[in-house]
Amino acid sequence: MAKTILITGTSSGLGKATARFFAHEGWNVVATMRQPEKEQELVQLPNVFVTRLDVQDRVSITTAIEAAIARFGQIDALINNAGFGLFGLFEATPPEKVAEQFNVNVFGVMDATRAVLPHFRQNKAGLILNISSGAGVVTLPMLSLYCASKFALEGFSEALSYELTSQNIVVKLIEPGGIANTKFEQRIGIEAVENSAIPDYDRFVTHTNAVFESLRDVRQSTEEDVAKVIYQAATDGTNRLRYVATEDIQSMVKARRETSEDEYIAFMRTHFSTK
Repeated sequence: MAKTILITGTSSGLGKATARFFAHEGWNVVATMRQPEKEQELVQLPNVFVTRLDVQDRVSITTAIEAAIARFGQIDALINNAGFGLFGLFEATPPEKVAEQFNVNVFGVMDATRAVLPHFRQNKAGLILNISSGAGVVTLPMLSLYCASKFALEGFSEALSYELTSQNIVVKLIEPGGIANTKFEQRIGIEAVENSAIPDYDRFVTHTNAVFESLRDVRQSTEEDVAKVIYQAATDGTNRLRYVATEDIQSMVKARRETSEDEYIAFMRTHFSTK
């Protein structure tokens, strides 16, 4: 019997690529998005059920889960993929955008997880895959709010994994870095434009943007590459917690997790210093 996975945020990017990959591997896929009426590709796949779910709308979460169970009988796994990244100076970011960052990246994940847990407990099994980021391991300037949301997700997921072991439910974290063909950076660009300029930061912003440009040059992983890692995590039968999903952040993650605190902080401050 085919397993069923529910994925949030499948209208584009990594979410859509992951939905396609799992469907190709024979899974039943519940592909959720805020505006399913606009989807043209996933609705053509025989084992994909496209339905509405907005992680900021708890009623839509419950409705989507109920519809998925009615369609396929049960849900075996949940991928909390929906998310976005604020880019820009913290001081220039309006409070309402800060709230949105956490409402989507953290509270939306919590609400979707809470909604599916009774079903998993009833089945005495389940898998939760939370899409984190290298920004949940390594912090970067101009991404303070995105990093904060992903650090929160990392802490929540790890602590939750200990709780849910008692229920035979597994929690895993996927940590991608930069993805060459994703639309994620387009959203970041839009968010950055909305930030008010503060001239005192001009020199720092120019320098930091140049650093980010150099980081973009080494990105080679695609959405499909990351989807393969997600599939591996879903099917490897282990209780491993974290999966670093792209090569470009391997060295940074290693440095963060294995270098002394003083050495690492000194390195980062030097890297982004304008003095």
